Amino acid sequence: MLEHIFETSLCLRKMLVIILLIFDPTPTLLDTGEEPRLDVLINNAGIYQCPYTKTEDGFEMQFGVNHLGPFLLTHLLLDLLKQSAPSRIVVVSSKLYKHAHINFEDLNSEQNYDKAFAYSRSKLANLLFTCELAHRLEGSGVSVNALTPGIVRTNLGRHVHIPVLAKPLFNLLSWGLFKSPEEGAHTSVYLACSSDVDGVQGKCFADCKHQVLLDKATDQEVARKLWDISEVMVGITT
Repeated sequence: MLEHIFETSLCLRKMLVIILLIFDPTPTLLDTGEEPRLDVLINNAGIYQCPYTKTEDGFEMQFGVNHLGPFLLTHLLLDLLKQSAPSRIVVVSSKLYKHAHINFEDLNSEQNYDKAFAYSRSKLANLLFTCELAHRLEGSGVSVNALTPGIVRTNLGRHVHIPVLAKPLFNLLSWGLFKSPEEGAHTSVYLACSSDVDGVQGKCFADCKHQVLLDKATDQEVARKLWDISEVMVGITT
């Protein structure tokens, strides 16, 4: 599936696309070699409802992988994206953001951990990150938009317990009700490639259509505060 995305993107726009799958913005990952430009960055990090664990840096795993990883990687690649303008940043979120809020007193879930809430909170953080980044990128030639892909038939839900006897029925239903990985990637590719979104900034899409978000996902004060705290957490000094 990823190979198909790369082939499509490179064919249409001759783009270099980096898809973030892990929270590991190491020099090896960031080494673009001979590439003089970066046209599109797709932040597609994802871990879902895992037991309480921490990243090597000491962050709650879902918040670290789903939010802080893309936040840091985008920061590290932002100069190249600006040099490559017009360029695009795509942030993959989830409609489950609706079930969360940002508790600045316990971002690391050390006081209380609910795996479903932690995932939803990380996806809300994705949208707030998109909101604040869009504001900061005005006039730069770099656009940033988010998307919610829907329920996709991947192993993202591997940490969700399904009773053994129910698994055959669940697997059967998933083939009929869930999107295939290719279908789930359509909106990411759309935001990366389509001329329909030229100049569009700070919006969220689902099934290649603009979505209206709840106010908590576009609260500029909360977005700015989350940005400032995220900078401290990942060690960015400005």
